[in-house]
Amino acid sequence: MFKIVPKFILLLMLVLPATVLLSSRASLVASAQAEDRVEDVLEGEDIEDEDDEDDDDEDGQIETEDEGAAGGEKTAAAKSGDEEEAEEEEEVEKLKAAEDVETTLLFTKNADKEIPVNKLIQILVGFTNNGKQNYMVENIHASLRYPQDFTYYIQNFTSREYNTVVEPGKEATLEYIFQASESLALRPFGFVMELNYKDTEGNPFMDAVFNDTVQFVEQDEGLDTETFFLYVFLVALVILLAVGAQQLLASYGKKRKAPKPVVETGTQNHTGIDYDWIPKENIAAKKSPSPRKSPRRRTKRTTGSGDE
Repeated sequence: MFKIVPKFILLLMLVLPATVLLSSRASLVASAQAEDRVEDVLEGEDIEDEDDEDDDDEDGQIETEDEGAAGGEKTAAAKSGDEEEAEEEEEVEKLKAAEDVETTLLFTKNADKEIPVNKLIQILVGFTNNGKQNYMVENIHASLRYPQDFTYYIQNFTSREYNTVVEPGKEATLEYIFQASESLALRPFGFVMELNYKDTEGNPFMDAVFNDTVQFVEQDEGLDTETFFLYVFLVALVILLAVGAQQLLASYGKKRKAPKPVVETGTQNHTGIDYDWIPKENIAAKKSPSPRKSPRRRTKRTTGSGDE
C-alpha cells in the first residue's frame, strides 16, 4: 500500500496543475473578450467624432466650391436642426419629476460609490406621494453611461416593472436588483437610475433617483476553486518531497552488515542425528555412567603384584 501512495501523489501533481491552468486560461480569455467589447464601446465615441469631423471637412470643401447653391441648403438644414432640437428640449422638459413627489434611494449591502461585480446588488427606492392625486409607478430603468458624457449609453440593465398605485399621503418601497459583469471591474462608469411614473391624467414623469459616477470593484469571497486546487497541489508536493526524503535517508542510513562466515559443526549439532537405527541398549549403555574403581583396590593390587 505504501508503494502506491507516491505514485498516486505524483498523478495528482500532474493532473492538478493542468486543471488549474486550463480553468484560469478560460477565465482570462472570457474576461479579455469582455474587456475588448467594453473598450470597443468606449472607443466608439471617438470613432464617431472622427467621422463627423471628416464629414464636416468635406462639407466645408463643397461649400467653398459652390457657395450659392449650398447656402440655401445649409439654411434649411439649420432650420430643421433647430426644430428637432426644440422638440427634444420640449420632450426633456416634459419628463421631469413631479413637485409633490419625494424619492429616496438606499444601497442595502454596499456603498453607493463602489459596486462589486458578479454579485446581486439590491437597491431600495422610496416613493412618497405628498400631493392630492394618485400616482402610478410604472418601472425603474438603470443604465451605464460614459463618465465624461452621461448622454452616451454603454450598457442598459433590465427594466423592472411595478405598476403600483401610490395614494395621496402614502409611500411605497420599490426593490431593484441587478448584477454587473466582471469585465466592468476597476473602471469608473456613470450609473443612472430613472424612475418612471404618471398621474391620474396620464401625464408622464421621470425622476433620476441616482445619477453619479461609480466604481466597480472585485470583492474577495474567500476560497475560490483555483485557490483550492493550488493549495491541494502544494500539499501534494510537500508530501511527495517528504516521502522521497524519507526513502532516501532510509536507503543511505542503513549500514550494510557483512555476512557471517559459515562454520561446519559436523556432528556437534545433535539435533540433526537420527537415532532410530541404533539399538536402544547401546544408547542406554552410553548414557549410563561407567563404574569407577576404588583407589584402595588399585593400591592393593599394585602391592600384591610387587610381593609376588
